[in-house]
Amino acid sequence: MASRPVAVVFDVIETLMPLEPLRDRFAAAGLPPYLLEMWFTRTLRDGMALAATGEYAPFAEVAGQALRAVSGYRVDAAQVASVLAGLSELPAHPDVLPAAKLLAGAGLRLGCLTNGSAALTSSFVERAGLGPYIERVISVQQAGTWKPAAVVYRHAASVLGVEPGGLALVAAHAWDCHGASQAGLVTGWVSRLEPEYSPIFAPPDVTGADLTEVAHGLLGLPDG
Repeated sequence: MASRPVAVVFDVIETLMPLEPLRDRFAAAGLPPYLLEMWFTRTLRDGMALAATGEYAPFAEVAGQALRAVSGYRVDAAQVASVLAGLSELPAHPDVLPAAKLLAGAGLRLGCLTNGSAALTSSFVERAGLGPYIERVISVQQAGTWKPAAVVYRHAASVLGVEPGGLALVAAHAWDCHGASQAGLVTGWVSRLEPEYSPIFAPPDVTGADLTEVAHGLLGLPDG
């Protein structure tokens, strides 16, 4: 059984911030709003394909090319830039700040671990009022590959100065929890995107309908 972690890193996109507000930017760019999910899925797929072949490209580059692809190559550079600019304005889910306060109040160290850029994530942290609680923002760029490659999670543990088993990843993506689990981390899954965790992946150590439930679950794990 997993032990209570000493530090927690949060996935960012969809776990801490919703993509839903970008739908209006898709419409403004002349794109069907339903392409939002297809675009983000394509972005993740292409980033993971690079990781699987030992290569890397930054999130903005991968996301921009994915947007061009799902649009049928009908958007120009200005339209792509307009859609991606919306990432810098996304709000936090309402459960984010309470969960961060709960974990930090219990003495756990907190960070973010994102496939996105460190600058964009740092801006989000300050905008969401998370500055007093998030110790480090860690981008996969520093590890040179996208999640769910094991080296990314181990890099996060190294940055925070803890053993992998003392670090928890919290994410809304089952594939992300699976990657972290395979790298030796504790995992917490929030079911804000899907009602069930896919059984093809290693099960999470704790689950919750929102981040505060996940936080309580992590704090309830036995001391190592």
